[in-house]
Amino acid sequence: MSEGDVLAGAPHPRTREHLFGHAAHEADLMADWRAGRMPHALLIGGPEGIGKATLAYRIARFVLAGGNGAPNQHDFFVSQRDPVFRQVAAMSHPDLLVLRRAAESGEDKIPTVIPAEMVRKVRPFFGSTAASGGWRVCIVDAVDELNAFGANALLKTLEEPPPRALFLLVCHAPGRVLPTIRSRTRLLRLRELHEPDVLSALDDLKQDAELDEATLPAAAAASGGSVRRALVLARGEGLEVRVATQRLLDQLPQVRPEDLHGLGARLQGDRAGGLDLFIEAVTDWVAAQTLSGAHERARLVRLSEVWEKVRRAGAEADTFNLDRKALVFRIFTALAEAAR
Repeated sequence: MSEGDVLAGAPHPRTREHLFGHAAHEADLMADWRAGRMPHALLIGGPEGIGKATLAYRIARFVLAGGNGAPNQHDFFVSQRDPVFRQVAAMSHPDLLVLRRAAESGEDKIPTVIPAEMVRKVRPFFGSTAASGGWRVCIVDAVDELNAFGANALLKTLEEPPPRALFLLVCHAPGRVLPTIRSRTRLLRLRELHEPDVLSALDDLKQDAELDEATLPAAAAASGGSVRRALVLARGEGLEVRVATQRLLDQLPQVRPEDLHGLGARLQGDRAGGLDLFIEAVTDWVAAQTLSGAHERARLVRLSEVWEKVRRAGAEADTFNLDRKALVFRIFTALAEAAR
């Protein structure tokens, strides 16, 4: 099944045994679990690709496996050999409900939001008795991808949670979550990983993701603390795409047409995440321009408009498999106009 919450060609977070870079947060949560202070809903926030979903699945597995770790255990580790691990990885555990963007059976098209009809499964799911007689867990990956109808449908159960119910809400931008949802959850804000942690995560992934070990140090160094970004950089022509995009951004407002054609052609044949790196580099440049304080208000307004257009165009190109070269020209035309 095609899913919108995982990088194409990379192993899904629910199949990963280890978590890197968040040991202190995990230890605090484990202490809360042992003391009976675990919230019924945890909003796990932070940038993309830093392990939020991996942590959510670790917590879910531990809880569904009985929640009884060793006395000296300070994390939510469950071995791959455990039957619950295999059930969660296969999405077959009866007491786990995962809300995410996924293609319907027999289709390849991934929806742009988590459908509201999927969210409506939450109430009957928690209204029935747990198959194992224990906890029921719902993971939302990610809350950012709920539309207004889906968010309100989720809120109804968050307001009156049944006993032994646990919500794990992955979120890339907690500030944009409905205040009513934020008020009914505890926010756990995760930060970007340190470079050694990114490198360790890549080393753990290299066999399943078919990574060239020689590219890993450079990918980790340029990742900005995101394993997702490092994966894209380490595969295909990721590093080259980022360098080519930055070269064009440095030329603004007068960019060389031959360089535009070169980057467009490179993205046209790339399906290993190059588009994500291109959009990310452009949005980072726009954000840096707006925060620099070097532009008058009118130009800041234009830059903000371009930022929205870039994000929307990137999402549409990815979802509908649109022409990458045309996308590059369209985005840099808008950037040049704003930069002037």
